[in-house]
Amino acid sequence: MKNIKEIAFGPVPSRRLGRSLGVNNIPPKICTYSCVYCQLGRNLKMSKIRQAFYDPEDVFNAVKIKVEDVLSRKEKIDYITFVPDGEPTLDINLGKELSLIKTLGIKVAIISNSSLIDNPDVQNELMGFDLVSLKVDAVSNDIFKKINRPFKGIELDNILQGIRDFSSSFKGILITETMIIDNIDYGDEFEKIGEFLASLNNLEKAYISIPTRPPQEDWGRPPKEETVNEAFQIFETKLPKKVEYLIGYEGNAFSYSGNLEEDVLSITAVHPMREDALMEIVEKDKGSFEVIEKLIRNGLIKKIQYQGQNYYLRKFF
Repeated sequence: MKNIKEIAFGPVPSRRLGRSLGVNNIPPKICTYSCVYCQLGRNLKMSKIRQAFYDPEDVFNAVKIKVEDVLSRKEKIDYITFVPDGEPTLDINLGKELSLIKTLGIKVAIISNSSLIDNPDVQNELMGFDLVSLKVDAVSNDIFKKINRPFKGIELDNILQGIRDFSSSFKGILITETMIIDNIDYGDEFEKIGEFLASLNNLEKAYISIPTRPPQEDWGRPPKEETVNEAFQIFETKLPKKVEYLIGYEGNAFSYSGNLEEDVLSITAVHPMREDALMEIVEKDKGSFEVIEKLIRNGLIKKIQYQGQNYYLRKFF
């Protein structure tokens, strides 16, 4: 079993959620999709069957300990966010974990790829969140399959209907994210996505994002500025004042515990760190960069370059 210390991480700076304390409720790279732009590398396992991964009490205790530690240092937590190494709704204990974590009195969010949203049980569990972020990268099947590369049996039409049904009943904050990449002939897809998003009830914000971290496939890189602007302008006509970019670097406001190795391993497991952010952690923990070099030598993290910046990522195998 995964060390429960790695179940809760951060807080990390989130472009959507402010200071977000992450909940890593899925073992490394078990997902319903194999998105070409995924920041975590290739999947270890694909599935659409919900199952138990960790004891809900272990998840809760890990989060509770982390929250108490962060608050004791008078650091801010805006959201506790389910944002794991795979798709969080694959966890059949998601509802139980949410109920326990809500007793901590902090808003709880989830970032989902939407793949299981047509499942009534998943919809019921998502109703309990304060904020739900759903992925809508495409509404046309050919583009959906090329970008998201879903597990067999996952159908886009069912997903889109599930999102519609959920949006009609959800009382919390609903946001969507559409990732745009290069090497895709979008044609009139932006028009179609915009129309779909405009049909949703209670949608607070539609985010347009681009890969800002190293992608799974080399060709899943950021698009040209003209493409992003086109998408924004089209979305804005369908959703006035509800569209925003997610194209900037999140910043370096990572948390620290005083254990440099633990901090780096827990954060890089789900959130690659830019070198300047890593150096701030080293300084805050009063550690030595030799710790980082040792982690690299031991094959626990790796250093890669992307768009002129050095990134440090956790290695799972």
